[in-house]
Amino acid sequence: MFFGRQAKAAKQLDEKLERIQMNFENNYKDAAQINLREFEVLYSRLSEEGGLSERQKEYYGRRLSDYQARMKNFTHKDQKATWV
Repeated sequence: MFFGRQAKAAKQLDEKLERIQMNFENNYKDAAQINLREFEVLYSRLSEEGGLSERQKEYYGRRLSDYQARMKNFTHKDQKATWV
């Protein structure tokens, strides 16, 4: 039973990560940032509720940190105009 709960939580997080990656690769900056915030909220909630094992917390925590670093300046306002 507990394993099933952790598997379901991992699946939810993986789906969010896939959405972030897809939007990141397609240069959909606003959508990628929104997905990252959704992932962060979901990760925090699942961690606090005990829905993740320690190993999963570590793995998804690293992924969160990586994406936060990669998307630090990933916004339209920081984009240099190439048509000027």
